[in-house]
Amino acid sequence: MKALVVEDHPIVRRGLRRVIELEWDDAEVREADSLADALRQFSQAPPDFVVMDLALRDAPGTEGLPRLRRISGNVPILILSLHKEASHAQRLLQMGAAGYVSKERTGEELIPAITGVMTQGRYVPPELANRLLTVQSDGLKATLPHDLLTPQEYRVMQLIAAGHRLTQIAEMMRLSVKTVGNYRMRILGKTGWHDNAELKKYCAQQGLVNPG
Repeated sequence: MKALVVEDHPIVRRGLRRVIELEWDDAEVREADSLADALRQFSQAPPDFVVMDLALRDAPGTEGLPRLRRISGNVPILILSLHKEASHAQRLLQMGAAGYVSKERTGEELIPAITGVMTQGRYVPPELANRLLTVQSDGLKATLPHDLLTPQEYRVMQLIAAGHRLTQIAEMMRLSVKTVGNYRMRILGKTGWHDNAELKKYCAQQGLVNPG
């Protein structure tokens, strides 16, 4: 079993590696301290699965997942995040994550999560699964402004909330500045926000700015 652990905090990264090695005798675990390092290692030798912290210093917002997904093929990516909201987990699953675990519960759920993504292709913690079912059964009524956004618009919203300029966002997402500008206009139109300041205030209030 070959694993890649992507985490920019050395102690946490080594702890995750140790847990995997203790559970599986044949585990070969490599470490990456940034998204750039993960992309390099992945292109050299794809692992069987990836465990990745959502909050990486070179991948703000949710950018790490879609960028790694561009080259990951069928390799499952398990996301660790401080976010607890069902809607946020749902966005990550829509973006291609194979599983999601709150960092507060990594100790209890890391092994079941890895087993789940490796054997079934998907893992969502039971309590979060129930909340997701509630959201889905309500037909995604979009009671909050950000629920109205498409996955791409959601990514742009998070990057704007993190303080990035349109030119920076265009480079990160590999889009033209005009396209990113169009996304921004759609976001404002759908949500009723008047400018970036209102967008940033809302994201801060709702806990939608990715924790560092």
